[in-house]
Order: sequence, then structure tokens, then C-alpha cells
Amino acid sequence: MKKTIAKILVITLALILAATAFTGCKKKGKTLDELKQSGKLVIATSPDFPPFEELQSDGSITGIEIDLLNKICEELGVKLVISSMSFESVLPAVQTGKADAGVSGITITESRKKNTLFTDPYCLAAQAIVVTEGSDIKSKADLNGKKVSVQTATTAEKFCMQNGYSVSAYEANSDAEEALLTGKVDAWVIDDLTAAEMVAVHNAGEGTKLVILSEPMTTEPYALAFNFGSEDLVAEINKIIKAMLADGSMKALFEKYDAPFTSP
Repeated sequence: MKKTIAKILVITLALILAATAFTGCKKKGKTLDELKQSGKLVIATSPDFPPFEELQSDGSITGIEIDLLNKICEELGVKLVISSMSFESVLPAVQTGKADAGVSGITITESRKKNTLFTDPYCLAAQAIVVTEGSDIKSKADLNGKKVSVQTATTAEKFCMQNGYSVSAYEANSDAEEALLTGKVDAWVIDDLTAAEMVAVHNAGEGTKLVILSEPMTTEPYALAFNFGSEDLVAEINKIIKAMLADGSMKALFEKYDAPFTSP
């Protein structure tokens, strides 16, 4: 009996320690006051997603969401600090406190809402289907039995996998594009605005041309991602987003990058 009790105590202690360790890796998001006291808003982003984020030759990162965050920081009276990483690391960086916010064309989904606090959406985007010129794939229905490339940890990957497509996932969109061009896959699924940007750049050169199908794979709302505990900060940012949508300045951000804008 004593051995049994001792064993139970050991198991219980182990579970408590494990739970404590897991909790310790998560951090509560900053409040509005805490953010202003720190004087900066640290964002995690994957700068391979033009026109939302793009790494320039001089090492700077530009794009629609960067301009949006600069406007938000100006309104809040803080400095924007950018932390570059792979897309699949963006939300974990927010959840563990390595960044205050995550941006990279992040879609609001029910599964993400379990671990992420989102702002109101600032635009609607679609998942585009990209093929090579002359492909027999003319619509979404033609993808049955075909291989598609996507970026890892994106809603494109999740949607394609959940709907039974043969999926090849890559850390960077440029690699997913290359998989299509080299014949490793039959189509490439990517956010429509980024598709337009990357396809235009590619088609300006020599070689096989790319085509964006008129029928999208799916449509979805984009937002900024924060951690729980930042509710008052997100509420303040929502006011800024609402004002930008109302006065046309949100649309102007997209026009600056020659990108179509769909209001949420």
C-alpha cells in the first residue's frame, strides 16, 4: 500500500512539473500600458510574402502590412521592431512572448482562435491556383488527382490537405513556385495578392510562363495576431483599423503597391 501511494505521489508530482514547464513556455500578451511603457511593438513576420512583406536587397522589409503596422505604431506612440523568421514560426513566437504581434497575411481560422487573439480583419483575400501556361488545369475541379505545392503552416496547406489533395509543402513560397516550374507538382496554391506579385515578377523574365486561374481555391479574412492578455491593446488597434477602413487610407495602402483591395 505504501509503495502504491508513493508511486501515485511520484506520478502526480511529475504531472505537476510537466504542466508547470508547459505553462512556463507560454507568456501573456502585453497590455496597452505595458506596450507604451516598453516604447516598441515587436512583430514576427516571414518576409517572403509580397506585397504584404518583402525583404529588400538592403536588408529592409517593406510591404502593405509593414506600412499598416507603422501607422498603428504612430497612433500608439511606439516604435516598430521587425523580427524575421519562417512563416511556421510566426504564431509560436507570439504565443511564447518572443514577439508582441504576428503578421504575414495571417488568416483568422477557428483552430487558430484557440491559441491566438486576432484583431478585426483589415481585408479579404483569396487562395489562388497557379499553373504553368498550357496546363490542362483550367478550374478547381481539375485539381482532382493532381499534386499541389503550398507554403508550410499556411491555410493553403491546411485546406488542401483537408480536402484530399496531394500536397507538397515548402518553407518558402519561392520554393513552392520552383516546384511548379520544375514539374514536381501540377499547381501552386497561394494567397492571391502574393500570387499576382510573384507571377508578374517571374513572367517578366524568360522561360515557362505562369497563369493564375480565375477561380480561387477559397476566400478568407486577414488580421493581425496577438497573444491573450492583449485584449485592450487589440481593442485600441481595432479602432485604428476601423478608422482606416472608413476614411480610405487602408485602400490607399494597397494602391501604393498596385494591389487590389477587398474590404472585409
